[in-house]
Amino acid sequence: MSTFAAAAHRVRESPNAWLVPAVIALGILYPFIEEQLQELPLIGDFMPTTGTLVVMIAFTMMAVGLNIVVGYCGLLDLGYVAFYAVGAYTAGWLASQHFEQVSFHFGSSVNNDQVGIHLSMWIILILAGLLTMVAGILIGLPTLRLRGDYLAIVTLGFGEIVPQVVRNGDNFGGFNLTAGTYGISPIDAVGFPVLSAIGLPENFQTSDNRERWYYLIAFLLLLITVFCSVRLRDSRLGRAWIAIREDETAAGAMGIPLMRTKTWAYALGALFGGIAGAYYASFKSGAFPADFYFNISVFLLCMVILGGMGSIWGVTVGGMILAYLNFSGLSTIGSKIQSAGLDFDPTKYQFGIYGIIIVLMMLFRPAGLIPERRHKIELEEGVHDTPFYDVQTEGALTDRNRTND
Repeated sequence: MSTFAAAAHRVRESPNAWLVPAVIALGILYPFIEEQLQELPLIGDFMPTTGTLVVMIAFTMMAVGLNIVVGYCGLLDLGYVAFYAVGAYTAGWLASQHFEQVSFHFGSSVNNDQVGIHLSMWIILILAGLLTMVAGILIGLPTLRLRGDYLAIVTLGFGEIVPQVVRNGDNFGGFNLTAGTYGISPIDAVGFPVLSAIGLPENFQTSDNRERWYYLIAFLLLLITVFCSVRLRDSRLGRAWIAIREDETAAGAMGIPLMRTKTWAYALGALFGGIAGAYYASFKSGAFPADFYFNISVFLLCMVILGGMGSIWGVTVGGMILAYLNFSGLSTIGSKIQSAGLDFDPTKYQFGIYGIIIVLMMLFRPAGLIPERRHKIELEEGVHDTPFYDVQTEGALTDRNRTND
C-alpha cells in the first residue's frame, strides 16, 4: 500500500472521517460564498475576508512548522521569526528589482524589460524552503547541544540577531543586501504565465480575483504542510523526535543520534516557515524589517500551546483562531463595542488578551484545544516512578497472598 493510500485508509477508519473532507470542501468554497456568509445575522460581521484568510493561513503554516520543533521534538524555540524573515527576503532577492546591476528572468509574470532577478514564484517557494532549511541547520548545530531554558535563551538570541541583520543590511562592505529599514518592494506576484492561454491568471496582483487566487494557493500549501507533518509524525524520524521529547537521555541510550535527529527537526520546521514567509511576502508585495520582531515568535508559540503541542489539527485550529483575532477579530469586536457606546478598543491590549487566553488554557485545558493523545494521557494520569520501597512492599504482599492461597 502506498504512503498516500495508507494515510487515506487511516482517515477513513477514523470515527470522524467525515470531518476532514468537510473542512477541505468548506475551505475551497469559502471565497465563493464569502458575501453570503457575511450577510448572515449575528455572525456575518465576524466572518473574515478572503484577504484576511490568506494572512491567517500563512501564520498557521508557520505554527505547524514550529510544532515540529516544539510539539514533536520538545525543543523550546523562541526565535522562529528568523525563518520567516529568511523566507520573505529570499522572495525579495529573487523576485524584485532589488539587484539593479543584473537583469535575469525565468518563468516570472513581469515584463522582461525590468531590471533585477525575476524567477518564477513557484521556484522561489522551493528555494525559500531549502535556504531556510540551511539556516535552520546553521542555527541548530551550535545550539542543539543545550537543553531546556538554555536552548530557549540561545534561540531567542538568534531571533533577535536576524531582524537586526535585516534592518542594518543595507551596507555590508558597500553591498546593499536588504535595503535596510526601507525593505524590498515590490515583490513579484504569484501567477501562471505558462498556463495563461487556458484561462488561468498570468499575474495574481493584476487579476480581477486577486485575493481569491492567493487564498486558494495558500489553502493548498496549508494542506500540503499538514499532510507532510502527519507523515513525518508517523515516520521513523517522527518516532525518534517523540522519544527525545519524552526522555532525551533514554533516547540517546537506545541508540538515537540526538544531534542529527534534533537538527532534522529544526531544518524541517524551518522549511515550512520559509515557504510561508516567501508566499506572504509575495501577497503583500514586500519584505520589511518591521515585520520581523520578537513578538511574532511568541505569537506563533501561543498558537502551538493553544491548539495543543504535538497535535497537528490542534495547532491548525489554534493558529487560525489567534491569527483571526490578531488580524480581524479584535478590531471587529472593538467596533461593535464602540458602536454600543463604550469607549474600549481591544486591539490596544491584544497581547494582554492573548496572555489571558493562554493562562485560562493552562488552568482549565492544559493539553490544548485538540490535545495529542499521548500528551493528554500524561497530563490526566500523570507520569511518575514508583519508589523502590513501595515496589519491594508490593512484591512481598503479593508473595504472601500467593502462599496463603
